Formats: sequence, structure tokens, C-alpha cells
Amino acid sequence: MKRLEKKVALVTGSSKGIGAQIVRQLAQEGATVIVNYTRSQTDADKVVTQILEQGGRAFAIQADVAKSLEVKTLFKTIAHMYGSVDILVNNAGVYATGELGEVTEDEFHRHFDLNVLGLILCTQAAVECFNPAGGSIVNISSSVTSFTPAGSTVYTASKGAVDAITRTLANELGPRNIRVNSVNPGLVVTEGVHASGFFEDEFRSKIEAITPLGRIGKPQDIAPAVAFLASDDASWITGETLVIGGGLR
Repeated sequence: MKRLEKKVALVTGSSKGIGAQIVRQLAQEGATVIVNYTRSQTDADKVVTQILEQGGRAFAIQADVAKSLEVKTLFKTIAHMYGSVDILVNNAGVYATGELGEVTEDEFHRHFDLNVLGLILCTQAAVECFNPAGGSIVNISSSVTSFTPAGSTVYTASKGAVDAITRTLANELGPRNIRVNSVNPGLVVTEGVHASGFFEDEFRSKIEAITPLGRIGKPQDIAPAVAFLASDDASWITGETLVIGGGLR
């Protein structure tokens, strides 16, 4: 039996990039996966089709996870379809570069509303939707909390909050057999990274030069670790932060 067989997993923001690879990995390991998206239904449907063609089980549901009403509707739909949830991967996020003088209130709230509030709202809902045996939550943070690159003040602050929340909720939810861990990717080739400006040639070259393994990452480097932490193989692991950045910290 595959290690995630009979599990139901929700991965937020999973229509492309790291999130899409995570749902593919979880489906490959036997889970029924919910592909969540905000706007890109075409991309979400494409991921679902790929999973179905490979014999997996997947369904796409639209919801802006930074909005409490939409989160409640999302989990109500999942509960109606499957009864409960076993795995939550808080992957939805936004990131952008900018020097200190360029920080605005709107940019601050854009990051914290999705990266932090959205994670909390989904976790609240998931805890009520887990079955009595417990569940697993994996938060996708970032290695920027370790190497704190210049020009990323707001993004790094939001991901620092994610790391703190991970440890706090591991303590709070442990008695209910709900595990909470974080995976912190380094620079990974995704559509979002290209759009954010993090992928400028000079910046990429600098990162590769100081990375012990000498390259930036791919979504395929991240997804297996998420699947492990979501599985019963990690049943005695909680409150941990796993940095996956080719050795760069």
C-alpha cells in the first residue's frame, strides 16, 4: 500500500509551481488531493488532469485563502465530498523584492494577509475538519528566514512569522495528535519567482556561487520532503523546520 493511501490532502495555491508539484507527489503516493487556486482555473484543471491520467484522485476548488468566508466554504465543500481532511499543506503565498524605502502599507498587507493570515485561517478550519486520529500540517516557508537577503524585508518578515507559528502550533496542537512542520525552500525555479524579480541573472548567479551544491532548486526537490512530513513515517516529528536550499543558510 502506498504510504498516503486513504488520506485526503489539501494543498493551497497548488495550480502551479511548488504547490503543483506537491499535489502531484501526494497523489502519486496515494492521497486524494485538493488542488486549490485563486484565479488560475486553467492551470488548476491542467494539474488535475495530469493526476487523473496517472491514475490518481484529484479535484480543483477555487478559494482565496486570505478571506475567512472563502476558507470556510472551501473546507465545507471538502467535508461534504470526503468527510474529513488528513493533510493540510499551507503553500499559498506571495513574494516580491523591494528596498526599505519602497515598502508600502499595501505591500505589507498583501504579504501578511496571504502568507500569515491565510495560513492561520486554513489551519483553524483544518483542525476542525481533521478526523479524531489527528492530522498533519506542513507549512511552506522559505530559506530567506535563514540567510535574510537584502531587499526582502516584508517577505522575510512574513516567512519568519510562519516559522514561529509552526513551532507555536506544534506545541498547541500536539495533544490532539496534530503535527505541524515547516519546509523552507531556497531559490526554486517557478513561474512566481520569475515574476517576482528574484530570478534576475545577477541574483541567481550570486545565489548559485554561495550554495554548497552549486545550483538553484526545482519543485521536484521540495515535494518529496513535504510528502514525508505529511506521512505516518514522520509520526514523531513536529515543530521542525526543514531548510531545503542546497546547503545555503
